[in-house]
Amino acid sequence: MIGAGAMGGATVEGLIKSNFFRNEDITVSDPSEAVVDKFARQGVSVTTDNQVAASTADIVCVCVKPWLVEPVLKGIKEVLVPEKQTLIVIAAGVPSASIKEWLGEQCPPLFLVIPNIAIAELASMTFIVPCDAALEHQTGLVQAIFDEMGHTLITDEKHLPSGTTLASCGIAYAMRYIRAASEGGVELGFKADQAKEIVMQTMLGAVKLLEASGMHPEQAIDLVTTPGGLTIKGLNEMEHAGFTSSVIRGLKAGL
Repeated sequence: MIGAGAMGGATVEGLIKSNFFRNEDITVSDPSEAVVDKFARQGVSVTTDNQVAASTADIVCVCVKPWLVEPVLKGIKEVLVPEKQTLIVIAAGVPSASIKEWLGEQCPPLFLVIPNIAIAELASMTFIVPCDAALEHQTGLVQAIFDEMGHTLITDEKHLPSGTTLASCGIAYAMRYIRAASEGGVELGFKADQAKEIVMQTMLGAVKLLEASGMHPEQAIDLVTTPGGLTIKGLNEMEHAGFTSSVIRGLKAGL
């Protein structure tokens, strides 16, 4: 793993918790001594030299800010072994064509991967794009790794931006709802921590119900919206304020 900032660090945390690899078989490279010390204490191999990490890896995972992908890849290019390695790039908005251009013949079979930060708790929604040279068994391996840290969807590069805004950015949107509902709970008379706990458990219950029943959300809503009842009044007030439209507009703004 090259890069252990917020997303890279969350991915390493997920790898450690998933037990897919032994901790000592994971190598983290990051320029921050604090970051590498943190993972060293968990039994992970660490370095501040990206070439050292890349030269010894079967799977090279580059997880850095989009504008750093080019210099990082060019910095490890000479130690990559395309016939023996697989390359995973976790960075929003970086096209595979650019990666192949930067690495040329030194580009291993490539996967574009977009998880979200819940990967640290083995609860990510992760999108995987196998690029041209990726073989079926390599795709299976990459999917198996990320399946251990949540749910995965194999998709094409065209749909990756949509997946990013729906799940990677989307987790922030979900948290904004939790914050808003928690603040509402305080206004209704609950203490802040109680309100947050109530909202989180309610969201968890909604997800579990949909998972177990396979219902469309609107079907589940119908179960609790009695004629003239409180729920329909609350829902209609939210819609008058543009709830659904705001969510959709927010998602489309991320494209």
